[in-house]
Amino acid sequence: MTRTLKILERLIAFPTVSKSSNRALIAYVTGLLDEAGIAWELAESEDGMRTNLFATVGPRDRGGVMLSGHTDVVPAAGQVWSRDPFALHVEGGLCYGRGTADMKGFVAAAIAMALEASKRELKTPLHLALSYDEEIGCVGVRRLLDVLRDRNPLPAFCIVGEPTGMQIATGHKGKVALHATCHGHAGHSALAPKALNALHMGADFLGVLRHEQARLATDGAQDGAYDVPYSTVHVGVMRGGEALNIVPDRCDIDFEIRNLAEDDPKVILARIAEGAEAVVAPWRVDFPQAAIEIAEVNAYPGLDTEQNSPLVRLMQSILGPQSWTTKVAFGTEAGLFSDELGIPAVICGPGHMDQGHKPDEFIALDQLAACDAMLARLLDRLENGI
Repeated sequence: MTRTLKILERLIAFPTVSKSSNRALIAYVTGLLDEAGIAWELAESEDGMRTNLFATVGPRDRGGVMLSGHTDVVPAAGQVWSRDPFALHVEGGLCYGRGTADMKGFVAAAIAMALEASKRELKTPLHLALSYDEEIGCVGVRRLLDVLRDRNPLPAFCIVGEPTGMQIATGHKGKVALHATCHGHAGHSALAPKALNALHMGADFLGVLRHEQARLATDGAQDGAYDVPYSTVHVGVMRGGEALNIVPDRCDIDFEIRNLAEDDPKVILARIAEGAEAVVAPWRVDFPQAAIEIAEVNAYPGLDTEQNSPLVRLMQSILGPQSWTTKVAFGTEAGLFSDELGIPAVICGPGHMDQGHKPDEFIALDQLAACDAMLARLLDRLENGI
């Protein structure tokens, strides 16, 4: 674990909060790859501030296994930390720092394994994929998908190293992020009934969303492998109004749909749109401009890998009889690799998500050791051609 910890210490020191540049971190990684003679390429953002990295060790004429991780982290600003969030601190068998669990711990282990792989004669290649801006909706990896789309052969399998406690996650829900704009009619609050309050309209729209959530909980698809076994509708932000004595003419609402594989988010959204129209229709007689406009902001597909697939069987053989399959509540890039490129994917990485996104984020040393051991066994398989 010495090399993994050394790499992790450097990775944590880069404050790669989503939407900020990750170029310095990628430069550090490519420097390591260059020293090991590992070929790599970049897939940059349009502004050139952020970039994905894709590297390959071993033959180019076989699919191989891709280790995928994101380099961005959530902000530490506004959180009360007992130590510098961007300096690795090891104490009591735990490694503290922003991104240790989500998910620079796995990224460090994957880089260390790629460097070790460069010393072997692999019969099956090992690929390393590092992306940016995953935390804001798997945004950055789409540039990497464009680069890989026409590649032949594509990686045969993908392991996304988000924290699962080193168990095999075969699924996660899809997500659609949406923005609703409620258009009313402004007026003086002393004459409020002669205006159309967009906040009131927004409140009625929230009722539509809550009704749809209740319907999904009782009548929608069910999957007991998830902590929440049904598709969900969630409102995160509602804004409107400038002053108490003004009837607001606009209300903005950010909401999301997280759907099971069996539930089509377009069908869910169609019901929501129908409910929004029912809210607005009675007001149009007096206020023709009345409307609730819904726009998609971002979306990514879910993951639903077969329990008996070759990739799951490979992972089970590497992890041993103590492993099991599960599904995770959070979204990942695995769904994109599977849905858009047809690469079978699972999620398996060190740590637990409830240790991330909060002050004094940490990962246990024994989880990092278990990840190193899993990747070492995978490397042995690649050396022997799986």
